[in-house]
Amino acid sequence: MPRGPRTVGRGWPQNGAIDKPYPVEIVPLIPEFLNRRRVKFTYPLRVMEDLGIDRPAFAFVVGGVALQTDEGARLVDIFNPYPTVFEQWNAAAAAARGAGLVDEVGGKWRATGKGRELFARVRKEADAFLSTLTPIPAPDLARLAGLLGRSLAAIEASDVPKDHIPRTARFKGDGTIAMVALENALFGLWQARDDCHMASWRAAAFDGPTFDVLSRVWRKEAANEQELATKLPQQKPDDIRRGLIKLRREGLVASEGLTVTERGASMRQAIEDETDRRFFAPWPADVGAQGTWIRDHLAAVNAYLAPTP
Repeated sequence: MPRGPRTVGRGWPQNGAIDKPYPVEIVPLIPEFLNRRRVKFTYPLRVMEDLGIDRPAFAFVVGGVALQTDEGARLVDIFNPYPTVFEQWNAAAAAARGAGLVDEVGGKWRATGKGRELFARVRKEADAFLSTLTPIPAPDLARLAGLLGRSLAAIEASDVPKDHIPRTARFKGDGTIAMVALENALFGLWQARDDCHMASWRAAAFDGPTFDVLSRVWRKEAANEQELATKLPQQKPDDIRRGLIKLRREGLVASEGLTVTERGASMRQAIEDETDRRFFAPWPADVGAQGTWIRDHLAAVNAYLAPTP
């Protein structure tokens, strides 16, 4: 007997949605692509020189503020919900404001007309640059971009909470260029992954900074609290200590040493599993069935983009 429409999340019907096991091996390839795809893109160097700004100020505008709505956004919403200090952005923000690219009103930063124009120029030049890259045969590149684009569209149509996903519409370049279409899809999927992860730890009653502390301990990034503070420069030492006190009180981190308890490890893994469920559940089944093909061809693209020694 045929199965009826499946329901994902809180009531979004899916016909033929992806089944487990999810193609989780694709996930680490997404940020790898995003970190490599413009390594040899030199236009930003020229425009920074013309404007008299440095790379942090450029990134503050093009990679942060310009992706927000015209109403602007607070720093915690522009970047991520894990820091408790934002002084590291003060110099970049001041330089960008001094160049007339952004302004700040009531704690919200927004791009000026000049800042929006800068973003549009960079986007156009990036499209031209990406159009010159042929990391894999053209039919395979178009197929890869199409499959990942369909996955993103499915997530966008789902009931996944959308904090970062709306940035994708403002980021997108010319999708008729295969490499740009791939960049569009992977940028959007990474925003979606962020949203799925944040929704998962929020559902478990965490705040961002405390959850970040738990994650670092779970991944065994530090042997003691002093070393942990060096891994979390975006938090004040007192905030880290408060996070650990809370985690120990709730039985998630051991009272002695810096290790998660069995309960803490179980909860942290459950949040990771829930992130995967939220992220992959909307994907169309035929895309999920090609997970190995997607992984192999995206890995080949990333290998092509890898910086040379």
